[in-house]
Amino acid sequence: MMMPRRHIFVLTVTTLFSLLGVALVAPRGRAADTLPKQLSDRAFWQMIVDFSEPGGVFRSDNFLSNETTYQEVIPKLKTSSSSDGAYLGVGPDQNFTYITALRPRMAFIIDIRRQNMIEHLLFKAILEMSDDRADFLSRLFSRPRPAGLERSAPPATLFGAYNDVTGSETLFQKNLKEVENRLVKRHGFLLTADDRRNLEYVYRAFFSEGPDLRYSFPRQSVAARWFPTYAELMTATDQAGLNHSYVATEQNFRILREFERHNLLVPIVGDFGGDKAIRAVGRYLMEHGATVNYVYTSNVEQYLFQSDAWQHYYSNVAALPLNENSTFIRAYFDSGFLYPPGIVTRDLHSVQLLDSIFSLLNAVRGHQIRTYTDVVERSK
Repeated sequence: MMMPRRHIFVLTVTTLFSLLGVALVAPRGRAADTLPKQLSDRAFWQMIVDFSEPGGVFRSDNFLSNETTYQEVIPKLKTSSSSDGAYLGVGPDQNFTYITALRPRMAFIIDIRRQNMIEHLLFKAILEMSDDRADFLSRLFSRPRPAGLERSAPPATLFGAYNDVTGSETLFQKNLKEVENRLVKRHGFLLTADDRRNLEYVYRAFFSEGPDLRYSFPRQSVAARWFPTYAELMTATDQAGLNHSYVATEQNFRILREFERHNLLVPIVGDFGGDKAIRAVGRYLMEHGATVNYVYTSNVEQYLFQSDAWQHYYSNVAALPLNENSTFIRAYFDSGFLYPPGIVTRDLHSVQLLDSIFSLLNAVRGHQIRTYTDVVERSK
C-alpha cells in the first residue's frame, strides 16, 4: 500500500537516525488533520504543564530579540509558506512577526527559561485586552494613549507619540492587576508566587524603558546601545523596505490577537537538547496529523555545540513530523558577539539564514556536521 508522502518522509528520517543509534518511533499511518481551531483554557494550560521541562538559566533576560535582520527572510519564506502545519520557535516576541507573516495553524515556543513562558503570558494578556495597536502599546508601556493618535498610524508615528509621554506607577500597578486577573481569574492559569514575581519583573522592564527597551541590558550600560530597541525592531523592514512586524498594520495586529485569543500559541519551558519538550510537541502533532513547517532556532545551536547537546537536539528534530519543505530559520551573529565572551564591538550584526530540515538531518547522518560552523556554512 502506498503511504502518504508526509509519512514516507518521517519514516526516512527515522531510518537515517536509527543508523546513528537513535531510537525513533515512526507513525503507523496518517491520522486525519485534527489540529484544533481553538484550545480551551484548561487544555492550553495542561499542555504547558505536560510538555514542559524543569526551567534552566541563561546569562541574560532576553526581554527582546537582538536580531536586527529577522524580517529579511520573510519574503522568501512566504513564497513556499503553508498554513496547514505548525511553527516551533524560541525566545520572546520576534516569533509574533513570523507567526503573523507565515500563518501557521498552531505555534509552540520552547525556551529553557521559565521567565520566557511568563513573558509570553504577559503579551498574551495584553494582546487579548487591546482594541488596536495604540491601545496595545499603551498597556505594554503603562503610558496614557496620546490624544489624536489615529488607528491607522504607521509604526514610526506610534512610537514617536509614546516617546513623548510618560507612564506612572499608579497606571502600571493598575495594568499589572488587570493582566494578573486576565491570566488567573479569566483563564484559570495556575501561576505560582515565583511566576507572579517574574510577571511583574518583566512587565516593569517594559514600563521602565518603554520603546527604548533593549535585549537585556539596562539603558545606562555602554554595551546596550549596540542592541536594537523595541521600537527599532518593530519598525525594521525586509530588504525591499516592507515592514512585516506584528505592529506594522492593524491587520497584522488583529491576526496575532485572534491567534492568542484562541490559545494557539503555546509557550513551553524546555531545552532544545532535552528529553521531553520537543518530543512532546512532536507526538501531539503526529496524533493530530499535522507537520512542522518551520523551526526558528535563533542562535541556540551555537550554545548546543559547546557540548554534545547538539546531537540530542537533532535527534529530537528528527522525531518531529516533517515535510519536504520544513525549514530551519536561524540567526547568525558576526564577530564581536560571543568571541571572546563579553566583547561587543561596532561590527555586531546578525543575519538570518534558512536551511532545509531534511537536508540538515541527512548531513548529520552523513557525519558532515561536526561544528556550529558546519551548520552556518550550509545555510543560505
